[in-house]
Amino acid sequence: MTPDQQAEIRRRQKSRNIALGLVLAFFGFLFYAITIARMG
Repeated sequence: MTPDQQAEIRRRQKSRNIALGLVLAFFGFLFYAITIARMG
């Protein structure tokens, strides 16, 4: 595997990790918002 291919794989993994982190943060915020709404 060439260094260019390794760099491309790493770049894809990084973007996938960022997307996964954003999704998890969104669900965390959604859970928080629902909890606050139900208390009110």
